[in-house]
Amino acid sequence: MAPSVAAVLTVSAVVAALLAPLFVALPSGTCPAVCLTLPAVLLLLWVRRLRRRDARTDRRVCVLVLGDIGRSPRMQYHALSLSRHGYRVSFVGFLDSKPHPDVMKEEKIRMVSMAEVKAAGGPKLFSYAMKVVLQSVQLLWVLLRMELQAHVLMQNPPGLPGIAVAWLVCVLRGSNFIIDWHNYGYTIMALSHGAGHPVVRLAKWYEHFFGPLATHHLCVTNAMKDDLQRNWGIKARTLYDRPASIFRETPLQLQHQLFVRLARTHPQFQGSEEDEESSVFTVREPTGGAVSLRTKRPALLLSSTSWTEDEDFSILLKALEEYEGFVGGGAPLPDVVCVITGKGPQKEHYRKLMGALRLQHVKICTPWLEAEDYPLLLGSADVGVCLHKSSSGLDLPMKVVDMFGCCLPVCAIRFRCLQELVKHEENGLIFTDSAELAEQLKSLLSEFPRPGRLGAFRRNLQTTRGQSWDENWDQNVLPLITNQG
Repeated sequence: MAPSVAAVLTVSAVVAALLAPLFVALPSGTCPAVCLTLPAVLLLLWVRRLRRRDARTDRRVCVLVLGDIGRSPRMQYHALSLSRHGYRVSFVGFLDSKPHPDVMKEEKIRMVSMAEVKAAGGPKLFSYAMKVVLQSVQLLWVLLRMELQAHVLMQNPPGLPGIAVAWLVCVLRGSNFIIDWHNYGYTIMALSHGAGHPVVRLAKWYEHFFGPLATHHLCVTNAMKDDLQRNWGIKARTLYDRPASIFRETPLQLQHQLFVRLARTHPQFQGSEEDEESSVFTVREPTGGAVSLRTKRPALLLSSTSWTEDEDFSILLKALEEYEGFVGGGAPLPDVVCVITGKGPQKEHYRKLMGALRLQHVKICTPWLEAEDYPLLLGSADVGVCLHKSSSGLDLPMKVVDMFGCCLPVCAIRFRCLQELVKHEENGLIFTDSAELAEQLKSLLSEFPRPGRLGAFRRNLQTTRGQSWDENWDQNVLPLITNQG
């Protein structure tokens, strides 16, 4: 159900009360009720204009991300699923990195770019407050200028100030407001500020107050669904992340083409200097042009990250140092090329740590991959590593979902509810520290390049794919959009 007229009247009354001081200069005989009622009437007339519907309104949906659209795969999948069912999507967010080509070429999806507001100078609290105010004004302007949308589907986090602004716009325009809970914003803020920081306490109150005002709710795990019900009074539907169809095992020919491209900018992929069309992993036969894997190739270890506080990459670096010690001590293990892809605030910090390492049998590189190359690299890797440690303990790493779509076995760090995705000794391994991760890498690669345990995990992933994203979405989200849920 859309926000009620009562809510509109409430907003009108608040605005009237705020504007009342402007009328104190009117003649003394003027009725105070008229002074207070006039703004409310004008606002209601404006709201009526904002709610002007046409035959196409019910087929329009706004998908909102107060972040980089290109790094929000789940919201891109939402937009594609909506367009697949004939809805016209206004996709609002920052265009810092390129979204997936399927999103860009879909005629029913219109990108609406917002400029990210940077924090100003001065005291931190004042700077943050100004950023929130400016972001609110910009978002309000963007949403109110749009054609009337039947639904606004918003990602949280980030939810400050987006939840309050989107809710207000939905009230004014009679739209349904749907929040897709990926995590809690205040728990992410607590990683850098501490749980007792005033801004963190404010963010927690904000999410608890405005979050329940949405019409419908989605979330990423059953653990989060239970927490929302128990502690927030929110009834949500679990929509598990599923890999898009682009995430699959990469054919050898495409692997070779990708490795050769990467070798031009990253020496870790280079084969021989004499042959620019070879890589350290693959070689093209001089006669016939057939591609084959090198017998003495290194293992390709892959991790992806946003380089934020909820991922401690020093764990991986220490594990790689221990792995180096295993090889140097005579263990029959392959060399490793470790690729860590992604953008984020802590990237330079970790790159300095990597530069200080003295490794002969392990090579590390940190490329930024285009959207079309990322699934190809996942589908070419031998083992994945995930260091995502949920700030709330209630969300699951999308990177592992994508890895599983490529049938790539994973070593993932333990946290609450991870078992909803990673089954220890079935589709991967769960570790708690760098020493355990090093031992797991040693065990998994001890038979490389023969399949060994990695091959068993890969076969399990091939036979337990479960529902596709489209099936999952049609079952859990489409009924909300069509007002049948």
